[in-house]
Amino acid sequence: MNFFSLTGQTAIVTGGNSGLGQGFALALAKAGANVFVVSMNDDDGKTKALIEAQGVRYHLAIADITKEGTPAQIIAECVEVFGKVDILVNNAGICICEEDVTKFNRGMWDKMVSVNLTAAFELSHEAAKNMIPRQKGKIINTCSLFSYLGGQWSPAYAATKHGLLGFIKAYCDELAQFNIQVNGIAPGYFATELTVQTRSNDEANRRVLSHIPAGRWGNIQDLMGAVVYLASDASNYVNGTMVVVDGGYLVR
Repeated sequence: MNFFSLTGQTAIVTGGNSGLGQGFALALAKAGANVFVVSMNDDDGKTKALIEAQGVRYHLAIADITKEGTPAQIIAECVEVFGKVDILVNNAGICICEEDVTKFNRGMWDKMVSVNLTAAFELSHEAAKNMIPRQKGKIINTCSLFSYLGGQWSPAYAATKHGLLGFIKAYCDELAQFNIQVNGIAPGYFATELTVQTRSNDEANRRVLSHIPAGRWGNIQDLMGAVVYLASDASNYVNGTMVVVDGGYLVR
């Protein structure tokens, strides 16, 4: 079981102060990692308290990861605070929806590409510079079921999540020689603040549940094992792939 221990390691989690990102950050802390959270805003110390209660260190960087030069600054700040980067979780992402496809415009497209895809590349690129000399590292990307499916109302969301899966494969091909694993997690439908509206609508809720063999929405605890596995030595020969955590959604 020591293969799953992250004691003494440092993990960066973007978008780690809320939702699934907070769940990832907490899981890594429970496994023993110090956690460097990147967020657009503070959460009044709530995530800090959760992380430090695990007996590890927490650091918050308020930053816009799409701003030129910011990814390099984030990696440099993490190295300054913790001395190294062992694990990078590219979790931050956005989804802009428009029911009328003819009104989905270039501005919406560009914003989603910059957050969901370009920032993940730039952070991974900068983190790899710290990992390669040490011949060790884990890069984990939060993907989606829409890395495999089409998606109504947001062509850019599906396109960026497909692109992220392609990036995982490409960067695995580049970095595996340095003992760096690049993988992804594809969450299904999870009970978070972002899905409250869907879950509170009886028809929409029934439609989602009818597609999930497990018969329930996922909870954040359902993702914790996946991120610890991909961040730990237990997955040292797992590379360029995706762990789907969806209750069986994709089989229907």
